[in-house]
Amino acid sequence: MRTLISTAFISLDGVVEAPGGESGYRNAGWTFKDIEFVPEAFEIKGREQQEATAMMLGRVSYQAFSPVWPDMADFADYKVMPKYVVSTTLTEDDLVQNWGETTILRSLDEIAALKETDGGPVIIHGSATLNRALSDAGLIDRYHLLVFPLLLGAGKRLFSDADKDTQKLKLVEHEAYSNGLQKNVFDVVR
Repeated sequence: MRTLISTAFISLDGVVEAPGGESGYRNAGWTFKDIEFVPEAFEIKGREQQEATAMMLGRVSYQAFSPVWPDMADFADYKVMPKYVVSTTLTEDDLVQNWGETTILRSLDEIAALKETDGGPVIIHGSATLNRALSDAGLIDRYHLLVFPLLLGAGKRLFSDADKDTQKLKLVEHEAYSNGLQKNVFDVVR
């Protein structure tokens, strides 16, 4: 059985929208504006590329990352990694040709079936809407969160506000950094 890992840059109040400066969000770029860069805080990002065996994205994140990430040295390990894009609207013609094998998944059932296959961890980048749906369906197994010491107010959040039973998490790794960032790795308790 494969492990689904959600990785996110997240504000203290749960916002994950436009951390890298994507247009359309008033606080875009919040991960680097007025935050001192401390390299060791981002060690987990390199480790994710080494440990993951596949990447999953929602349509919006795929369309944002696929024109840029294939040619970036920082994401070289992801280039050859199989990718899964969850979308009801994308077609094969919408996929980029220079980013390795990409499969379109159409439903949560298809994601659940993927989890039942052999192979290593699948890392989910960005994809706030997909993360909320996967979490609500009980399909996420682990969270890698880099928590920024910011309150952003409005914006897309990582976790849904659905009325559901309590979901317990077990903190398996954590560290605080001199710039106020916190790394929190949680396993979902089943």
